[in-house]
Amino acid sequence: MSDDAQVHLKIGDVARLVGISPSSIRSWESLGLTRPQRTKSKYRLYTNDDVRLLKKARYLRKVRGLNAAAIVQMMEREGAIQPSNNKTPSSIGPRLRQLRTKRGVGLAEVAAAAGISVGFLSALERSQMSASVGTLRRLARYYRTNILDFFDPTKSNTRLVRPASRKVLDAGPGVRMELLAWGSTVMEPHLFRIAPQAGSGESYAHEGEEFLFVLRGELQIALADEEYHLKRGDSFYFESATPHHWKNPGRSETWLLWVNTPPTF
Repeated sequence: MSDDAQVHLKIGDVARLVGISPSSIRSWESLGLTRPQRTKSKYRLYTNDDVRLLKKARYLRKVRGLNAAAIVQMMEREGAIQPSNNKTPSSIGPRLRQLRTKRGVGLAEVAAAAGISVGFLSALERSQMSASVGTLRRLARYYRTNILDFFDPTKSNTRLVRPASRKVLDAGPGVRMELLAWGSTVMEPHLFRIAPQAGSGESYAHEGEEFLFVLRGELQIALADEEYHLKRGDSFYFESATPHHWKNPGRSETWLLWVNTPPTF
């Protein structure tokens, strides 16, 4: 198919061309990867460009092991797609606004304390941007709480947590934190999913101790002036008071079991 002759394809045709199911295509659409036209009878119509983007997404998932959110963020950074306003917002925006309103302070005061711009903080509160772990730590310190409190506080404690029931927080581009247990716990276990080249941003520190285990991929972590390169199967322990930052230096998504104690992350 040539770019000069855009053909409008139905979802079944696109599924056959790309090699994925129609339900997967609809899932990609919800994340903003494709934006098909609609007929009067609500049928989706796709272009050659949509097929090209879906083929690239399929390649990134199959060959490089990226999840859907990481693929969309990568394509947005590359300019292949425009940022979508239809993504499911994280609960952090309303929660940040609630904390600020409760203290009766303005955007400028909080932004100055966290070392970010007023515009960026405003976008965070409107769930239009995501913040790095380092920025979230500074915001939590200002509000005298921890990042755990940015998760949905309405979910009740439970012994058994199914994957679909995990509390999820996007901590900057390509960093996804999934809380594995909550409530009256002395540990704070997360599943971290980190896209290639994504990471914590600037160094941060807090009270407690941390343990992590690399389930998939690799991680580069720096403690003060020491740097460590972890691979699948490696485990790592350190005191949280040591300034630290980290990133995924690899070409595929990294999965980490990350445990903080006490739950002050």
